[in-house]
Amino acid sequence: MDKLRALHTFIAIVDHGSLTAAAEVLASSLPAVVRTLATLESHLGVRLLNRTTRRLALPEDGRQYLERARRIVADVEDADRLLGEQRGEPSGALSVAAPVLFGQYHVAPAVTRFLQRHPQMRINLVLLDRVTNLVEEGLDVGVRIGPLQDSTLVARPVGTIRRVVVASPAFLRRHGTPKHPRELANAPCLRFNGTDGSHWAFRDGSKRLTLTVSGPFECNLAAPMLAACEAGLGFGRCLSYQAAEAVAAKRLRIVMAPFEVEPWPVSITYPSARLMPSRTRLFVEFLREELKAALPMSSRTAATRPPALRKAGLRADSADEAAPG
Repeated sequence: MDKLRALHTFIAIVDHGSLTAAAEVLASSLPAVVRTLATLESHLGVRLLNRTTRRLALPEDGRQYLERARRIVADVEDADRLLGEQRGEPSGALSVAAPVLFGQYHVAPAVTRFLQRHPQMRINLVLLDRVTNLVEEGLDVGVRIGPLQDSTLVARPVGTIRRVVVASPAFLRRHGTPKHPRELANAPCLRFNGTDGSHWAFRDGSKRLTLTVSGPFECNLAAPMLAACEAGLGFGRCLSYQAAEAVAAKRLRIVMAPFEVEPWPVSITYPSARLMPSRTRLFVEFLREELKAALPMSSRTAATRPPALRKAGLRADSADEAAPG
C-alpha cells in the first residue's frame, strides 16, 4: 500500500464530502478510491468513515487519524517546498530585529552584504533598544544581547559583551578615579535603562555586589547617556561596544574593570527550527558567521586583535548551540 497516497485519498474524501468527489479531485476512478480507503482501514484495523447512501460521518478514530494525516501530508509538502527553495536562488522577505547601536555597527552592514549576494531577497531591519517578542511582532530573526527569558525561542550564540563603567578623563581629573564600586554610591551616575538602570552589579572577589546609584540624567537610549558622560556629567554604565568608539578616541575611560560581572551573551534567535524556510536558515547562518568574525575570538587572543576591537571588550564563544531560552 502506498501510505502517502492513502492519506491524500482519505483527506480528499473528507474535504469533498464523498468518494465520487474525491475521485474527481484526485483524477482517479471511484473503484480505486474505494479500494484505497478499504485497504487503509484494513491496515489500521479501524473504521475511519461511517458511510451511508446520503452522507459520510467521521467516528472518533477517524477524527483523530484525520488530524494526524493532515499534519503528515503538510510536513511532506513543506519538506518538498524547502528542498525546492534550496536548489534555487533564495527569495522572499525577512523581518529582523536588533539593538540600535549594535544593529548599526554590525547587523546592518551584514544585511547589506547578504542582499548584495542574494538580490531577490528583501529584509526589513528593525532597530530597537528593547526586548522584542518575535512571534507577536511578526519578526523572523532577532539579535539579543543579554540573558534570554523566552523559552520558546531557539538561540544561536555568537559571542559575549562586557558591561562597563565609563567616565570622561576631565571628570576623573576633577573627582578622582574610584578604586572600589562602593564609591559610586555617592557619585553622579548616569543611567541607561537598556543595561542595568539604577542597580549596578559588580563582583568583588567571589562575592556579588549590587549598588543603587543615582544622578542627574537617565535615558532609554545609550547614545545620549554616553554623550552626557563625555560632557563630564558623571559615570555611565553601558555595553562595551556602545562606548568602544569613544574609548578608542580617549573621550571616555573604562573604570572598575577588575570588578566587572560576567559578560552578557549575544545570540541570534528565531521562533523555531522546525521546517524553517530555507531563506531564513540561510540568513541565520550568514549572520552568525558575520557576527562571529566581527567579534574578537577570546580574551586569550585579544592582544592579537585590532586595537578598536580590543578596546570594545568583545569576546566570541566557541559553542555552536545554545539551549532555547
